[in-house]
Amino acid sequence: MNAYDSERERTFEALPPAHGRGFAQSWWGRAWLAALEGGALDGEQVRTGRRLARAGAVGAVSVRPGRITAVVQDRDGTGYRADVLLDVLTDAQWDRFLDLTVERAGHVAALLDREIPPHLVEDVETAGIELLPGLGDLEAECGCDAWDHCGHTAALCYQVARLLDQDPFVLLLLRGRAEQALLADLQARSTAVPTEPEPAPQEGVDAVEAYLAGHVLPALPAVPELPEQPGVPPALDTEAPPPGDVEPAALEALAARTAAQAHALLAEAVRGGAERRRPAWALTAGEDAARLAAGLAGDGEGDTASTRSVLDRLAAGTGRSREQLALAVRAWRTGGVAALAVLEEEWAVEGEALARARAALDTAWEEDERPVLRVRGNRWTVAGPAGQLRLGRDGRWWPYRKERGRWVPAGDAAQDPATALAAVGSEEAVEPEGAEGALS
Repeated sequence: MNAYDSERERTFEALPPAHGRGFAQSWWGRAWLAALEGGALDGEQVRTGRRLARAGAVGAVSVRPGRITAVVQDRDGTGYRADVLLDVLTDAQWDRFLDLTVERAGHVAALLDREIPPHLVEDVETAGIELLPGLGDLEAECGCDAWDHCGHTAALCYQVARLLDQDPFVLLLLRGRAEQALLADLQARSTAVPTEPEPAPQEGVDAVEAYLAGHVLPALPAVPELPEQPGVPPALDTEAPPPGDVEPAALEALAARTAAQAHALLAEAVRGGAERRRPAWALTAGEDAARLAAGLAGDGEGDTASTRSVLDRLAAGTGRSREQLALAVRAWRTGGVAALAVLEEEWAVEGEALARARAALDTAWEEDERPVLRVRGNRWTVAGPAGQLRLGRDGRWWPYRKERGRWVPAGDAAQDPATALAAVGSEEAVEPEGAEGALS
């Protein structure tokens, strides 16, 4: 990829066609596409844009603060100027972003490696700064006079997702800061010697005077800042023998997970998004067991005896084997409740849902690139490589690959079947699964 830099604009030459591959491999690239696919009002226009981008119809892309621009050609060769707009961050938001970035050395190192660390995005979101676009944030302008996203602006968004995979500074420029200026600010903050502020003098008021002057008391202090990490629960008394039906290791695990969940809910409330989180007490027993196990399980080798004991108990309590619980943990970490349902539920796709699924599959690939798929329920299996697509009840496609004879989650969900299947990345042979119907 050739690009030239100026202080406030970068122009990228047209990328080659993207036949047979997904548009976003990075998690931030997929988040960009989720903002497009979830915010566009016309799904058919999004699919048209995906086909145009895959065919190489997007010309050179210009990126500058608040706007990306390219000329996109229709199938008949007519070119249209397409623009996509995104709000830039304010100077105050950039200052806060830079302060949070230099607080952890790993954040700066990740940016220099052309990566966006998830913890950095979480930190700045807690501070009220939305780095990645959300639903409705990507505004469209096109020479075809469409009033919402059309095929041309959607194609531009898909092309930019490929650019973001290669260089996340494209997103930071779009949000208002050029790469060199941003790195200079980070270096200045990293080398600055922190100075401890002078402690404010403590002033006291006689209790009687305070009571008598209650109507002129100062306002309550500001709400304290959110701690960076959840608190550590107190250790249990190991000298006293526990009752027969109480397992200390399980109680310690529950206390630690409760502290972590409380911290997460508080962080959501601070940034005004608590209503978007499904409360843990609304989960089923199987879902909650997967959630708890996801907070406990490591790679299996470093788990302590108490951790293994708790995992055994969670598996037995929900009728799962340890292997099934491990798969549930893997699904939960991929996408929570929705991903777990796709792992453990098989359902018949009928009526309107089947029509939408077939339309998505028909438009996901060019005719000569479409893989041969066998369908059973909501599961489409690739004939040949060990890949599978599972359709969620929300219409998203989840990638699966076969490992040691079992289908396991292979990545995040996507609206586009081709994007989801590209995440599988496996060349192992598919093992027979019994009778499956042919896709019609």
